[in-house]
Amino acid sequence: MEVVLADALLSRCGGDPGALLRAVCAPLSAERAEALRLLLQRLAAGGLPPPAPGQAEALRRAAWEVALERCRPLLRGGEATGGPAGAHGERLRLARAARGALRHCVQLCGPPLAARLAEDALVELAGGGAGAEAAVEALVAAAPRLEEPALVGRCVAAALALVGTEEEGGEGEAAAALVAGRLLPALGGNEAALRRIWEGLLGGGEGGGAGPVPRAGRALLALSALADALLPRGPAGPGPDARLCPRFWRVVQEGLTERDGLCRKRARYLLKRALDLSGGQRAELRCPADGGDGSSLFWWSAEGNEKLMQFWETYILIMETLEGNQIHVIKPVLPKLNSLYEHAISVEKSCWLFHPSWHMCIYKRMFESENKTLAKEGILHFLELCETKHFPNALGFSEFIIGPLMDALSESSLYSRSPGQLMGACPPLGVRLQKFLATYLGLLPEEEKGSFLLKFIQKMTSRHWCAVPILFLSMALAYIPSCKVLGTEELRALRDVLQCTMITHQILLRGAAQCCLLQTAMHLTDVGKVSLPEVSSFFLSLRPEESLRRDTMLWVELCSWLQVNDRCFRKPATSDSERQETSLCPYVRSLVAEYLKTPASERENCFMPDWFEAKLVATMIMLAADVEQMRNKYSGKSNIEWIELEAFLNPLLDVLMKLGSNAYIPTLKTDKSLQLLLKLLQTRSLKCSNTQDDRVLFFIWKSLLTPVESILEFILRRLTANELSTVGDLDRCDLYLALIPEIVNLCMRVNWKKVPSINNFILSLTNASICNLQEKNCEEEPKLKGQIKKVASMASLTAVCEIMDRKSEVLLESLPSVDSLKTFISFSQFNEVLKKPSYIEEKSRLPEETTSQGWGKIAARYVRDQWICLRFILSSFPALAQEYEETSEVPLSRVERSRKILQSALEALTILPSDQVLPVFDCMKVLVPKLLDSSESLCIEAFDLAWKIISSLSNTQLIFWSNLKAFVQFIFDTEILAVAASAKGQAYAKIKEIMFKLIDMSATRTGVFNVVVSHCCRSWIFPTAHERTALINAFLNAGNYCELIIEACVFGTVFRRDQRLIQDVHAFIEDLGEKCAANVVTESTNRDDHYVRVCAIKFLCLLDGSNILHKTFMEDIFIKLLDKDELVSRSRTRYYANSLQHRIKNRVWQALLVLLPKLDQNFLCGTLGKVFQAGFGNNQASVKYFIEWIVILSLHKYPQFLNKFWDCFCYDEEKLKTSICTFLSVLSHFDIILQNASEKKPALKKALIVVLQWCFNHNFSVRLYALIALKKIWGMCRKLHVEEFEALTPVIESSLQQVENMHGTGNARKNWQRIQDHFFFATFHPLEDYSLETIFYTLPRLSELAEDEWISLSKFNRFTDVPLPPAFQWYCSRKELRDLKPSDWSQQDMGSNSAEADGQSEWTDVQKKIIPWKNSTPSLDLEMVFQDRAAKLGKSNSRLIVVASLIDKPTNLGGLCRTSEIFGASALVVSSLHYIHDKQFQHLSVSAEQWLSLVEKCTDDRASAA
Repeated sequence: MEVVLADALLSRCGGDPGALLRAVCAPLSAERAEALRLLLQRLAAGGLPPPAPGQAEALRRAAWEVALERCRPLLRGGEATGGPAGAHGERLRLARAARGALRHCVQLCGPPLAARLAEDALVELAGGGAGAEAAVEALVAAAPRLEEPALVGRCVAAALALVGTEEEGGEGEAAAALVAGRLLPALGGNEAALRRIWEGLLGGGEGGGAGPVPRAGRALLALSALADALLPRGPAGPGPDARLCPRFWRVVQEGLTERDGLCRKRARYLLKRALDLSGGQRAELRCPADGGDGSSLFWWSAEGNEKLMQFWETYILIMETLEGNQIHVIKPVLPKLNSLYEHAISVEKSCWLFHPSWHMCIYKRMFESENKTLAKEGILHFLELCETKHFPNALGFSEFIIGPLMDALSESSLYSRSPGQLMGACPPLGVRLQKFLATYLGLLPEEEKGSFLLKFIQKMTSRHWCAVPILFLSMALAYIPSCKVLGTEELRALRDVLQCTMITHQILLRGAAQCCLLQTAMHLTDVGKVSLPEVSSFFLSLRPEESLRRDTMLWVELCSWLQVNDRCFRKPATSDSERQETSLCPYVRSLVAEYLKTPASERENCFMPDWFEAKLVATMIMLAADVEQMRNKYSGKSNIEWIELEAFLNPLLDVLMKLGSNAYIPTLKTDKSLQLLLKLLQTRSLKCSNTQDDRVLFFIWKSLLTPVESILEFILRRLTANELSTVGDLDRCDLYLALIPEIVNLCMRVNWKKVPSINNFILSLTNASICNLQEKNCEEEPKLKGQIKKVASMASLTAVCEIMDRKSEVLLESLPSVDSLKTFISFSQFNEVLKKPSYIEEKSRLPEETTSQGWGKIAARYVRDQWICLRFILSSFPALAQEYEETSEVPLSRVERSRKILQSALEALTILPSDQVLPVFDCMKVLVPKLLDSSESLCIEAFDLAWKIISSLSNTQLIFWSNLKAFVQFIFDTEILAVAASAKGQAYAKIKEIMFKLIDMSATRTGVFNVVVSHCCRSWIFPTAHERTALINAFLNAGNYCELIIEACVFGTVFRRDQRLIQDVHAFIEDLGEKCAANVVTESTNRDDHYVRVCAIKFLCLLDGSNILHKTFMEDIFIKLLDKDELVSRSRTRYYANSLQHRIKNRVWQALLVLLPKLDQNFLCGTLGKVFQAGFGNNQASVKYFIEWIVILSLHKYPQFLNKFWDCFCYDEEKLKTSICTFLSVLSHFDIILQNASEKKPALKKALIVVLQWCFNHNFSVRLYALIALKKIWGMCRKLHVEEFEALTPVIESSLQQVENMHGTGNARKNWQRIQDHFFFATFHPLEDYSLETIFYTLPRLSELAEDEWISLSKFNRFTDVPLPPAFQWYCSRKELRDLKPSDWSQQDMGSNSAEADGQSEWTDVQKKIIPWKNSTPSLDLEMVFQDRAAKLGKSNSRLIVVASLIDKPTNLGGLCRTSEIFGASALVVSSLHYIHDKQFQHLSVSAEQWLSLVEKCTDDRASAA
């Protein structure tokens, strides 16, 4: 209609269309602009009679005027954003009409207007700024009519520059997309321009191709728009053939793996277009090779046309299916990847027929999927393919492995266990990764292995890796068979992984990864390419407290490696030609000598050296000594003279012997020698409890004992003779004080004759330190030297107190200096803060020492040291207050004195940093019990302040856990708990409040509650010597705070998936045992939530029923646990399996089962009713088994409770319908129950009557349980020959025989067989299987409780804080029960042709939008199509015909059609075929009518149809 109106308007314009155009343009609204576009379109199309020459020129002038004065301004301002939505839409409409009008103006005016528009647009683009999109629109309109080659070239260059810009978003991005989608195709009509565009888009060639390469998305947009020119459907055009350009295929491959779905769609379009063109032409072509491998990215052959089409159709099918992003849709397609691989390789020529990069596109697409399950499937499939198939040119895959594959492997969630694996097993990806890396490396040429591994290891340092992926990648590296491929650079890369990538990882995982990387270095290092200094530097990256430590299997393996490769290492580039440092012992000798060598011009006031060198030298000495011992052992020498070890130690001993007598030894040299001494003394033996058993260590200690007097004399002089005067000297002070306890320990282990020297040293150090601290400073502003002396003296007293506290066997308390120390501490002012010193006299010293930076830390350290000394006095000398009272000028009572100290402690908590409050907590632990009665509010303030500190700390290994331990020992101190409980005041309530806060905290910080429970259970059941005086009070605390034990019994939350993954990996590492050194050397933290319950259960196991306190406590716990179960039941009446409610109930009944054997008859008589009531309300299988077990054990021990049990069957059927199976299951173990009964026949009679009633219940499950109980009870009756039942014998035995011989294959027979084979009835023995393993591991496993609820027996053994008695016998399950697998009660009827289905897995239908059949399919073959599809789907091909001609509702018919198709009916009869066009029918049938034969039969013909 619009065209008719436009033609009518033009025919009546009086022969002057130009005037009509001008009239329409003034003013130009959106409607007028659209009318103008339509008029120009008709004029350009030539639909009217041709105008006269004069009129034609006037029309061109009018069009020129419209183009330049109307359309161009509209394009510049018409697409501006902002304003109301309606106004914005109006502007877009106006601009769209202007674009069309401009295009038609160019058609009317020809090349002159096109050239003018192009020149103006190019000027605008060159000037930059806004308006780029409008300029591009002008070029789009002008491009088809441009004729001047130079101008066309400029337009192409400008277009390519816009497409190649890196700008993202905004007008620049819109202009670039416009250029790629519209301008370049418009310019592509020119052959010369097309070639320049082609070269420019693909980033190669000459001329226009020299500019920036556009991103794949823009290039694909342009190439798709140019497809008609580059990939013509008809005869070949003048343009280039895209199929012959390798760069084109690289862009397509990049597009196939882009994250943008539209880019992937364009890439698939280009691929399909090329395939259709090649297949239709039956072409003979081969794309030139791209790269050095000589492989072609694309080729076609007329001879293999069908096979090629089949390959590429499968390829495109896979790529399209991956767009679904749903694993159940994609998994059936994965077998087709194998067929792709088989078609892509020529076995005879051992080469790729299709370039492997096409396969990599599929895998990369899977790796980058948002669905992590799909990514994992893709990785596993690729690793399996590489492992099982032989890859030609394996080197070509290295870039893909280092890039996309390792990027995908960085996702931690991929390393989760498969559903069938037990906790502690290696995840499938970890196993597959190990085999893959070993296999792939074996396929590489020898000269390329090192290069690949270097890139692989460097990739492990190039990004942020989580602990789990790094662990399994390290294990995969360690799994590679031994070969010499790693050199200096690779070793340095391994060290970077250790020092940088793993710095923040969890300790156990980090330690295990360190072990694997060391094994990697030993297996793969070419010792001829690395020197001993490089190797030793790598060793030092391994932390001794996490991995590399003496007496571990890893240390022995390393020593063996060093011994085998001794004298084979490369000579260091910096070593002298005369020195032989390729052997270990000469290298260590030179290392020690070089370490102790110091420059002669070294200043005395230098900073203390870094510990790196001392650690290095000490580690290499121990390694060389152990290697020498291993060499002597293998050679058969029994008497080892330790010549080499003595040579290592002699330079150090020479320096140490001179320390006491030579005052002119350089400070740097003394520092280094003492650092090395400390590292050697801190070396411990993990396996040898007796010092002399470790011969190497004993010789070292014996040698170091010689210079002890000289060392002590030197330390005493340095600490007391005003030689420490700078801030840097405080590090030396720490070094000296760290040596003192090590020297004391050395003398006690090796030679007690040195103890007098230690006593003299302690005496002198104590007296001198007290004198220094008592000096009066008359100056207003203290000097730095004086303040440093005070800090060093207080630190010295702290060291003395700690030695006396830990080494009581040295009898230091008898020294006269101890009394002086007690007096000094007693009269000291607490929390004395050192003033910031004056630095006026320090200007001539090092510039670093003239600043006061960090003085706050020094002052805090001084205050902390005061509290350490006070802690020693308070805990070691309880009579301190009394002595103070007698000697004080102003006498204070003991309570008043304690209150004053506690107030000072609260003040200290406010000024000390969090990492230095431990001694204050310890002092408060001593003070609070004395003040709880008199100063309860002050004690509560102490509780609150301490809790505030703990709750504000971050969860760090170094600060939080040590503070938490001290806090728990303070709050839950036995005496504090006892005093608070006796008063039942605010302190008692506050302690319980803190207890529940700690439980809440443990939900986010795993391991918090572990510390609390472990401490309380140990202190309540195993009080220390100090606490033993209040032994009764200690266990009374358990009753007063029994909520803690109850919460511990049911403790545990449902973890997130990432938390479960870390727990699984921890379990996997722990199961490696001593094979992984990290398990041996890392400190066991027991932070697994299971250990809370393990501790509580062990505590309950240790209780003695004959102890009245224990008995009362157990009865109270039993009642409260039953109440807990009832509370959970009331809180949620319906809950799903393995929910938190289910788990809590399960844990409650586990604890009750542990307590049951310790309870007496009187107590059980009153509580068994609650157990029976619980049986009525619990339906989860695991909970029911525990309830049934408790009932069986109770009735076995006390048969007199049977009458109460029979009462459970007397309720009405409504109450029993969900719980009667619980009590019938109890009767299935009636033989156990009656073992202790004196009169068995009455009980059997009652049981038989009860069971027979339920055998006739209408519920099938109830009948099954009743029959299994009847079978057991009747067997007992026959054994006892009960005459009263003779009349029932024929009936019962015939009934049981009928059940046994039930014929048919229905559910009844199968379920009867399953219930008889079920573990609870067939294998489980309530008495013989009573054990911790059955309760906490076997029964939860067999009842299919979540795996994180299974507590293995190994966890009970590993948790040693609360040991069970050696005579404890209830540990292990019987082997018969332990070996069982969970039984499955769900119906699992497999198809009869399942094996055939597995064999034809490749033919599984793919869920994809497809046309069911094409018009070319003959109608006579339609039935064969149905049968073939049914066979492939594994459905029965039955002859069933469903007649539904009486149904007239479309919804019912749609559902019936879908059901008939699913069950393989051959036809569906309906009254009319018009139903299949109904929307409601189609909605429910889900296209089933296209796969099912529908027959139309009206209702009158139903008889004939039947």
